[in-house]
Amino acid sequence: MSLRTQLKKILPSISTTEQEALDAGDVWLESSIYQGNPDFYTLRAIPDAKLNEEEQAFLDGPVQTLLEMIDDFEIQSSKHLPEQILSYLKENRFFALIIPKSFGGLAFSPYANSTIVATIAAKSSAVAVTVMVPNSLGPGELLMHYGTQEQQQQWLPRLANGREIPCFALTSPEAGSDAGGIPDIGVVTKGDYQGKEVLGLSVSWDKRYITLAPIATVLGLAFKVQDPQGLLGGKVNLGITCALIPKSHPGVQLGNRHDPMGIRFYNGTTRGENVFIPMDFIIGGQNNIGRGWQMLVSCLGAGRGISLPALGVSVSQAAFKSSAEYAAVREQFGLAIGQFEGIQEKLADIAGKTYLQESMRVLTTEGLGLGLKPSVVTAIAKYHMTEIGRDVLDSAMDIQAGKAIQCGPQNTLASGYVAQPIAITVEGANILTRNLMIFGQGVMRCHPYLQPMVESIHSNEANAEKEFNRLFVKTVGYSSRNALRAFALGLVNSSAKSSSEIAEVIEYEKKIKLLASKLAFMLISHY
Repeated sequence: MSLRTQLKKILPSISTTEQEALDAGDVWLESSIYQGNPDFYTLRAIPDAKLNEEEQAFLDGPVQTLLEMIDDFEIQSSKHLPEQILSYLKENRFFALIIPKSFGGLAFSPYANSTIVATIAAKSSAVAVTVMVPNSLGPGELLMHYGTQEQQQQWLPRLANGREIPCFALTSPEAGSDAGGIPDIGVVTKGDYQGKEVLGLSVSWDKRYITLAPIATVLGLAFKVQDPQGLLGGKVNLGITCALIPKSHPGVQLGNRHDPMGIRFYNGTTRGENVFIPMDFIIGGQNNIGRGWQMLVSCLGAGRGISLPALGVSVSQAAFKSSAEYAAVREQFGLAIGQFEGIQEKLADIAGKTYLQESMRVLTTEGLGLGLKPSVVTAIAKYHMTEIGRDVLDSAMDIQAGKAIQCGPQNTLASGYVAQPIAITVEGANILTRNLMIFGQGVMRCHPYLQPMVESIHSNEANAEKEFNRLFVKTVGYSSRNALRAFALGLVNSSAKSSSEIAEVIEYEKKIKLLASKLAFMLISHY
């Protein structure tokens, strides 16, 4: 029995949903790191992140005015965002950061989008999340990439000027990280719409944890389509599909507000039972039935790479500023506590991690700004920046001690500290992000031979055995070279080459190359 035959018996097959998630996005800088030889030339060639005049004016104008309007302690002591803040967000197109100007949007860069969200989040997590969601994964982005011309003309201008507030419903009580397991079903049938019998779908759904659902006027919805009558052809199960449904449409239920850690952004449920929608409600039209999961995973980089890292760095920047100032004025034993080595150690750790987060935020948004969709890099950003944000907040709480635990308008840490677990759990909880995206997808996509080799194992083509053997030999050679390089660099790290002209950077580049070579060998050995 051949090695390929043995592996085929024990290696589970990859489902269509899993394959689409695996193939989503672009491979970028991470490829060279996973392969053991970081590409610093490409890294240095990335353009500097800059705001254009219009983006800077928006930060200096509407964003600053918004910050002056926000009293986060008052918001946290209430049940809802103040109506004047919601109105201001709509009127000043805070929900239109990514929508093209031709539809009335602002068409800001990913870097500007991230900077705006981070700036707001430093003052209020609730307001930042409210701004973040319409500019992240949701109806707006899906319409821009996949909507029909008619759908774009109908919805994007209304989303841009705030007449419509969107939400997107994916998570159900039975399916969270395993989005392919959603039980919500749309059955192809004929029904009455605007006085005419048309072909459409009878959809039933039950969703929860949907941000902005309690105030949304239009619902983006993901569900599975079935065609038991064969009205669209021969297949019964047609796959995950995305539709856009007005709140006013008969049968749509939005409400039952959740309370996410007491942070006062809107989050809740949506339900519907046998709600008939015409084919025109499907994003992209009837031809996009079954393409919903592919559409979603290809757009997921915005949430992972822009919004959540922005939240992570904002709490660290606020924690660093407030802790440094507190350490300068708070005295114990006749000295400012900032003079104590223990406090200095914590402050240095906060400063270093905040700098690291800001660097990663800029790098990731610049990659998105280049037109890339680096799914692994954005997963790395989301995972590490939210986890580092948690570490920074712990250190800041340790420094500020009693001041940090007394709720009140002068407490600059409490809201961010309470809200941090939210960022860790959404857009793929961090356990999923680390194991499935960073390691699973990262290794498969970045390894030069692994993914085609796995495909050859499950292939029924006549030459599958020959192709597997060819790739297996290449994989063994590739792993052996990485092992030898890691061993050599471990013995004599000075043998590593650096392309930097800055003396302080050279040694760090060499160490990174050593770590990357070890990582490349360990990853493939693990698999």
